[in-house]
Amino acid sequence: MAGVNINKPVGATRKKKVVGRGTGSGKGSTAGRGTKGQNSRSGGGVRPGFEGGQMPLYRRIARRGFSNYPFKKEYALVKLEDLNVFADGETVDRKSLVAKGLLSSGALASGKVPIKLLGNGELSRKLIVNVDKLTAGAREKIEKAGGKVTDQATAGSEKKADKNGE
Repeated sequence: MAGVNINKPVGATRKKKVVGRGTGSGKGSTAGRGTKGQNSRSGGGVRPGFEGGQMPLYRRIARRGFSNYPFKKEYALVKLEDLNVFADGETVDRKSLVAKGLLSSGALASGKVPIKLLGNGELSRKLIVNVDKLTAGAREKIEKAGGKVTDQATAGSEKKADKNGE
């Protein structure tokens, strides 16, 4: 099939109609805008959302409350059971997670997206975990398996405790 030229059928494309270039052009005089009225004038027409005087949709719909959407924090989620691919004593951090294929590279590897470790499953290895955030259950299971969690992950929980006055 290499080297086959595919052509459009005859009549599939038409030349652009040039408007407003005299009566002989086929689109002279009013240039296809009709006679008189708002839409025949330059700059004519109504603004987007205008419904002919009827109360427009964007004003009929209630706008109440607050959305936290612009401030929401996205995390790259990793399950605890997935960490069983590491050997005993290894350090679990951003680079090692990308190297083992548990995180895709790109924004995750560059550090723009924080990593959160979830406590799903069981851990059978002693690991040193250094991620941005982890759940209390994940922390408990890591320490139960003989591993430890480094400062970066604990910093978030300490700040929260200070804020609550504990």
